[in-house]
Amino acid sequence: MAAEHLAERSMRTPHIRSLGFTCRNAEALASFYTSHLGCLRQECLELEAGDYAELIGLPGSRLKLLRLRLGDEQLELLEVLELGPNLRAGRSIPAESRSNDLWFQHICIVVADIAAAAGPVQKLIQQGQLQRISSSPQTLPSWNQAAAGIQAFKFHDPEGHCLELLQFPQDKGEPRWHRTAAGSPFLGIDHSAIANADTPRSCRFYDELLGLRLGGDGVNSGIEQDHLDGLSETEVRITGHRCPEGPGIECLNYLQPAGGRPLPADQNSADRAHWQIRLQVRDLEAIASQLESYGGSWVSPGIVDLSAEQATALGFNRALQIRDPDGHQLQIVSS
Repeated sequence: MAAEHLAERSMRTPHIRSLGFTCRNAEALASFYTSHLGCLRQECLELEAGDYAELIGLPGSRLKLLRLRLGDEQLELLEVLELGPNLRAGRSIPAESRSNDLWFQHICIVVADIAAAAGPVQKLIQQGQLQRISSSPQTLPSWNQAAAGIQAFKFHDPEGHCLELLQFPQDKGEPRWHRTAAGSPFLGIDHSAIANADTPRSCRFYDELLGLRLGGDGVNSGIEQDHLDGLSETEVRITGHRCPEGPGIECLNYLQPAGGRPLPADQNSADRAHWQIRLQVRDLEAIASQLESYGGSWVSPGIVDLSAEQATALGFNRALQIRDPDGHQLQIVSS
């Protein structure tokens, strides 16, 4: 996409500017994403303790932000180089995590050819370098009208973050997902999926408070969904929330199997299970004033005004860091 189009899109709010997560070794993980998932390396920022660390709830910490691009979307890897005083060390993703646990989150990478995209990943799984979620790429059945023909495969990256490869049939997905791939099966990021416990509550939060629009609502089940999610007798309500352009947010309410665990109350931005959606909006004050009435909670101490140096490096001037009603973090920014 031309730079002018990207700039024009960023003016249409709400708009997801980046998706990202905390990792142990950003350089090593970036090598995996560029070598195996079609990402291109962009800038790498090192931020000394300051406004941004305060914003994300790690005051006094020294941080590294390594940015990758996949298609038109940005993926941001956060590495904590040095923790601020009196902060506990970041924790690894629980080894026994399941798709219905409420800390579950993944990014959906759209591909033009799922066999070509998933094949090398499956070899790494066979070699013990990665862990699978799905037994194999799955084709969703014809009875599921909204999702019929979609092919998908889920797995963990080398540090345990969840990823999904997805190929849309010709009658589904945005037009950009049917363009000709230039030598690579990897096209871009369609959404970030998050587990949630209460669909109406999440709809109010994302659509009424943050200004996204409902982009589909249905229930997936059956043997294909079991094999896709690594669960049994799966019944999951999938509700999409879209921006005017670009990636969206997909809420996954697992009705079955029961027993999905809540996101730990003390999870913070140093933990590897921490994901972050950076959402650009027009009116930070309106969101801040209504956050708690929509079931959200604070990470940052209110709206944070970044220093001129950090604002220039990050590309925005003001922000607030919040949790949705299930505890997933979002960074709400404005220029």
